Amino acid sequence: MKLSHRWSRAAVRFDEENLVSCAGIVPVMALAERAGMSELVAQKVEITNAPIPSTGASPAGKVASIVAGMLAGADCIDDLDVIRHGGMKRLFTGVYAPSTLGSFLRSFTHGHALQLAAVLRAMLVSLAAKTPVLAGADQMTFVDIDSLLRRVYGTQKRGARFGPAKVGGYQLLLRGLSPLVVTISTRLAAPLVAAIRLRAGNAGSARGAARLLTQALNTAKAAGARAGRILVRGDSAYYAGTVVSAARRAGAMFSITVATNPSIQAAITAIAEDAWVAVRYPGSVEDPDTGELISDAEVAETGYTAFAGTRHVITARLVVRRVKDKNSENALFPIWRYHAFFTNTELSTVDADLAHRQHAIVETTFADLIDGPLAHLPSGQFDANAAWVVCTALAHNLLRAAGSLTSTFHAKARGATLRKHLVCVPARLARPQGRPVLHLPEHWPWAEAFTTLHTAASPPAA
Repeated sequence: MKLSHRWSRAAVRFDEENLVSCAGIVPVMALAERAGMSELVAQKVEITNAPIPSTGASPAGKVASIVAGMLAGADCIDDLDVIRHGGMKRLFTGVYAPSTLGSFLRSFTHGHALQLAAVLRAMLVSLAAKTPVLAGADQMTFVDIDSLLRRVYGTQKRGARFGPAKVGGYQLLLRGLSPLVVTISTRLAAPLVAAIRLRAGNAGSARGAARLLTQALNTAKAAGARAGRILVRGDSAYYAGTVVSAARRAGAMFSITVATNPSIQAAITAIAEDAWVAVRYPGSVEDPDTGELISDAEVAETGYTAFAGTRHVITARLVVRRVKDKNSENALFPIWRYHAFFTNTELSTVDADLAHRQHAIVETTFADLIDGPLAHLPSGQFDANAAWVVCTALAHNLLRAAGSLTSTFHAKARGATLRKHLVCVPARLARPQGRPVLHLPEHWPWAEAFTTLHTAASPPAA
């Protein structure tokens, strides 16, 4: 490929008012309107005590502008200006400047962020009813809870504290803010964010987990999941009576990693040697102790009573996986490392272990969010960042719903892939014979996918 000699000296002018760089916002925002996003925001979000009353006005249009900017790749408030270039104001009404949207976010309080979180849950239910974004939810639904630390550098950011983070396989303490996230997925559908809440960087992983999990489970059932066919998964930070009780009250099963303690060690020691069953993972998995990839292990199970002496006491299965220490593989008496989880599923021991390990799917959601609008927490105010986090989840779920309408591949594609294939498509606006037309690039590699999405998301003919 070589640049044409004629065009190597071409002049450059930014003066075309009929061009847009992200025409894919059109079908995705059409889908948002069909799912009732604006109506939900207008109903649930009411900002009446803003220092400057006008900053909290028109929340529906401003939330839509923020989400549209995030769909186009904005990861900070200034980047939201992407929705004002070229012909975007001809495609959309109510397009706001980044300064206006920043002031709007700063008018949020904790209560307003909770109102916006209610919009997120209602939107997920609506998207599940109008798209196959949660296909297979009536068969088996997986609800995964986890937290992450988003590093920040400004010492003036409210809520920024030193919390644990894993970087390059090492546990470090970094200054940041800690979103708690609950995702919903199925065997056919990629994870959606059912609930999300921003916390201070030093918040314990399980802080607020039971309440957020209850909200997510209610959302899952409203979106088509069936009680008794929902599996809640989490790591050892969520091995708590309140979390397990929240799952049981909702009629869900649970599979939670347990932290090692004398009681757990005694239960593992009591397992007979002939009870261990060899298991080979379909793909290598990461050892949580060493970070190395393993493909072979042994599993066994025993009964165990957890949370004795509390109102959350429950007896269920303790499934244990053991892996040989690499340095003792050839020794006469190998050294085993044990990893256990507490569950009440009816799966076989091997299948229960495989299902539990798939909790790692939540990391794909974290990767999508971090590679998108959660790359930054842009405001110095905590509640503004809390609202930004919820808008991030709204954009994530909309993008997932758009992918589910497009193809089997796009239903599970990475967020960056969906933006590249479906959203960031340049177009020229025209109106031949009075009917608006979007002229897109000839030989666009994903033209068929875009056309499928546009057709599916368009409002029905009057």
